[in-house]
Amino acid sequence: MELNELYRDVILDHNRRPRNFGPLEAADASAEGFNPMCGDRLTLRLKLAGDRIEDIRFEGQGCAISTASASLMTEAVKGKTRAEALRLFGRVHGLLTDDAALGEDLGKLAALSGVREFPARVKCASLCWHTLSSALQLSAASTSPAVSTE
Repeated sequence: MELNELYRDVILDHNRRPRNFGPLEAADASAEGFNPMCGDRLTLRLKLAGDRIEDIRFEGQGCAISTASASLMTEAVKGKTRAEALRLFGRVHGLLTDDAALGEDLGKLAALSGVREFPARVKCASLCWHTLSSALQLSAASTSPAVSTE
């Protein structure tokens, strides 16, 4: 089996049977993402245990690339700290936008590398990652201690 076929199979599988799809009760953080270019829309909810993503789920509607990327992302970041998840976001963003970026050590996330050949679809694949970044930043801001300027 060629690498392109393997990647295509991973994307198709995660689109048909998205992992971590559905509501998440008692979420600690959430964010909504929308891609006006193609109509992809998702809500991402996280359950945090301190600084670690204990659980993550998504809901919404999107194209095959958007749905598969969200499914792959939720699998990849579950159990990671905020910092680890944000570093992974940076690596995936590089994979999607930089011809020189390699998918080494990214596991199934490397399947997203083929999107780079279709610039209009990069936003589809990165929507969930930007939404994750927003959710993590919003939750960090709401749990940070208040700073007094007196």
